[in-house]
Formats: sequence, C-alpha cells, structure tokens
Amino acid sequence: MPSLGGWEFVILIGILVLLFGAKRLPDMARSIGQSARVFKGEMKGMKDDGAQKDGAQTPGAQKDEPATPPPAPLPPAQPAPSATQPAPPAAQPEPAPTPGQAHNGSAQ
Repeated sequence: MPSLGGWEFVILIGILVLLFGAKRLPDMARSIGQSARVFKGEMKGMKDDGAQKDGAQTPGAQKDEPATPPPAPLPPAQPAPSATQPAPPAAQPEPAPTPGQAHNGSAQ
C-alpha cells in the first residue's frame, strides 16, 4: 500500500475544503478530537474495570459490600380466571325483521 506524501495531503485538504467549506472544518476537527478523548477515556475505564475484576477474584479478597443490591421482592400475583368459572353471557342481538314484518302486515 503506497504511503501518502506531501502533495497527496495538499490535494486531500483541498478536496475537504471544497466539500465542506472552510467554516465547518475546524468544528469537524474539534468534534473528532472530543470523540477521540471520550473513546480513550472509555478504554481506560474498561482496563481499570478489568484490573479490579481480576483483583477481586484472587483468593483471600474480601467484599465489604455487594456490588449491586438484591432485587426487590415481586408483588403478589393476582389469580387468573379459571376455566371452571362461566363466562359472562354475551348480549344477544335482536333478530332482523323479515320483509313481511317490515310492512306490519298491511299487504294482506
């Protein structure tokens, strides 16, 4: 893979200026720097957590307090309706009138 020389960087910077504009480039560089710092801090924190975890697993290590409190007890469950209880009766729809009943018998 070829390395980038001086002229390649100049061309690359020129293209970036044309694409994003001169005003946005410093803001973009600043946000990239902040992201790199956050990433570095998180990686350091993960290394520290790994060292603490390894140290806690050595024999003879004492725990002063638990890492997380025990979970709260669950509320009592309400009984589900059983199959032996009859379901409430459903409302029966009124029968539709037949064509003969619609005229009230006046067509006799």
